Amino acid sequence: MSKQTPERITGPWNDTSLSAEKRADALLAEMTLEEKVSQLGSHWEMREDPDTQGEVAPMEDAMSAGKLPFESEILDGEGHLTRTYGTVALSVPEGAADLRQRQAAVVAANRFGIPAIAHEECLTGYTAYQATVYPTSLAWGATFDPELIEEMAAAIGADMAATGVQQGLSPVLDVVRDARWGRVEETIGEDPYVIGTLATAYVKGLQASGIIATLKHFAGYAASRAARNHAPVHMGKRELIDMIFYPFELAVREGKVGSVMNSYADIDGEAPAASHWLLTEVLREHWGFEGTVVADYWSVAFLEKMHHVAADQAEAARLAISAGLDVELPHTGGFRTLAQQVRDGLLEESVLDASVRRVLRQKAELGLLDRGTDDADWEPTIDESVNLDSESNRTLARTVAAKSLVLLKNDGVLPLAPASQAGKRIAVVGPSADEPRTMMGCYSFPNHVLAKYPAGTFPHKGIGVPMPSVLEALRETYSDAEVTYSYGSPIVTHDDSQIEAAAESAAAADIAVVTVGDLAGMFGAGTSGEGCDVEDLKLPGAQHELVEAVLATGTPVVLVVISGRPYALGGLAERCAAVVQGFFPGEEGGPAIVDLLSGAIEPTGRLPIGVPAQPGGQPVGYIAAPLGQNSQGVSNLDPTPLYPFGHGLSYTTVEYSELSVSAAELAVDGTAQVSVTVTNTGARPTEEVVQLYFGDRVASVARPVRQLLGYTKVELAPGQSRTVTFEVHADRFSFTGVDYRRIVEPGAIDLYAGPSVGELPLQAELHLTGAVREIQGQRVLRTPATVS
Repeated sequence: MSKQTPERITGPWNDTSLSAEKRADALLAEMTLEEKVSQLGSHWEMREDPDTQGEVAPMEDAMSAGKLPFESEILDGEGHLTRTYGTVALSVPEGAADLRQRQAAVVAANRFGIPAIAHEECLTGYTAYQATVYPTSLAWGATFDPELIEEMAAAIGADMAATGVQQGLSPVLDVVRDARWGRVEETIGEDPYVIGTLATAYVKGLQASGIIATLKHFAGYAASRAARNHAPVHMGKRELIDMIFYPFELAVREGKVGSVMNSYADIDGEAPAASHWLLTEVLREHWGFEGTVVADYWSVAFLEKMHHVAADQAEAARLAISAGLDVELPHTGGFRTLAQQVRDGLLEESVLDASVRRVLRQKAELGLLDRGTDDADWEPTIDESVNLDSESNRTLARTVAAKSLVLLKNDGVLPLAPASQAGKRIAVVGPSADEPRTMMGCYSFPNHVLAKYPAGTFPHKGIGVPMPSVLEALRETYSDAEVTYSYGSPIVTHDDSQIEAAAESAAAADIAVVTVGDLAGMFGAGTSGEGCDVEDLKLPGAQHELVEAVLATGTPVVLVVISGRPYALGGLAERCAAVVQGFFPGEEGGPAIVDLLSGAIEPTGRLPIGVPAQPGGQPVGYIAAPLGQNSQGVSNLDPTPLYPFGHGLSYTTVEYSELSVSAAELAVDGTAQVSVTVTNTGARPTEEVVQLYFGDRVASVARPVRQLLGYTKVELAPGQSRTVTFEVHADRFSFTGVDYRRIVEPGAIDLYAGPSVGELPLQAELHLTGAVREIQGQRVLRTPATVS
């Protein structure tokens, strides 16, 4: 199907001196129903490749059955182009040629010459061939460093913008409620405040580079029953509001994010893609969100096919757009029926116009409504010479990796002795030591796309970019030592046939570095990643047995866990000389790990999620009311983690002292200053993550025993003392009351300071005074900190 190129119409929408709102309104007034609807659709050119196996999106083949050919899809225009660079392995020039051709076709097909918004994934860096693979977002959480994450996001955004992309489908703001869920690696952890502050930093960095950030998945996705992907969420409204909403609210209000993506999982039976309460009342009316809501892939179709809340795709589309969902991704399905539904009186045109206006305003802000020189049509600006894995990118990736590594235990064996001590025998054992894919999350391009190709198809061990392994980095750093390697056991399958040989190699060494963890994949193809949910938190495959066998030799063990979720280490960690946790640290993760082992860098990462003691009976996170904690005499299951949220050691010692509050009483609308002094009492420099917690002693609803109030990272030279002052507004103690109003109640608040939620040596009291105060509209969302 085709038609002649329409005669080009220009108007006020092309006038760059007008506001984006006026340009959008002027264009909207000239559009037919079909032209309006075209702006709310998308197209994904899947590019069938006979060499590939597997899918990159849920139910990809089944949901693509009714997709129109590109030439038919773009008649009257197009809203989005889906993953031009991120679907198959294309060099920048190849991807640029394809994007230029598609944008030219879109521009030519509509009389206003409007291009599409090109979007891509960017969770662990730009998901494109030979682009830098940064640490995954759970590793961002371990850095506790918003400024660093903002810098990383700006670098990612700059690469995307250079290749003609306008929108990135990141970050993920889901709060982990069950670590068995496969997508834990994509989250920033279990604490809403850490998630919110780091995700907002990512949003600011990405958008500063001209890329629209997309918050996902709104809301509750990570709380699915039994941790199964897409499973229903059975969560009370209070928990949803107080635990799950906070990161999104901060990124909307403060980060001014441009886009939000809905969750797949229904909440108490209500599908988010059709939830007017979520997408309009909460997001727009309460928080003031002004951007676009885009569908998670095929979530509009899911309303009919999976949730069964719509009889057909036309009804699914009507439900979604009426709820406040603006753009159907990854390609147009039910939304194609909207023009006729308006004509039939099933949908008010004003509802359609509201979504179209938002898309057009965004396109005006992106410059997509501007005319070219001499009134030529718009065309993308692409730098085909851009190096997506530049030296500056790799240096930044190395820094993020280094600051994300967490030293969980150390009996003094670390740092390892210098390489100059010839004759040192180091046994490297385990599947993660020489397999680069274990360093990356499921949304990295090598694991997301290249893993579908036969081995050896691409350079650098099939992953497209240089990725030094832990083994290679150890051999380089300890070139004077005897370094042996034994694979031990695979990750995805249970095979113990090589464990005995690995144990023998460890027995002959002075020290054993044992690397275990995950191999990320999609929909069951890995042990971590989308659709890779697990029954319990025991190390995958026979890796637990591998560690046991090496420990039995008596050789001191440095256990290095490289994973996308925390695994139960009880019974193992206690017998190791040292334990290091890395959450998919990216392409520079191998050298960064060895830098930590050797003492070339200081361990400064802290746990964004607790490491459990046992593989089952786990809590939903440290933020829980008294009955959610260990309750002897009530339950025989102790949910206390082996290593708690915020935990992490360094190569020095830090002492906490002098916790003080500016006043003993605080009005329910007032502000107090809370100060604590930290001193480096050891011989090495460090960066200490100072953490402030609170507990509401008595409240009208059951409240968490401890909850993070604020944090900051403090550089400390040996012997140096510094004072951290937190500015605490009473709003930070607010919660959703019995009648679902957000309130601040008078009463006693306990304050705690220390290096983790499990180690809080200092305590103080603060009394909130006055009548119960209801918060309506904007509230104070942060606890700023200053260091002196």
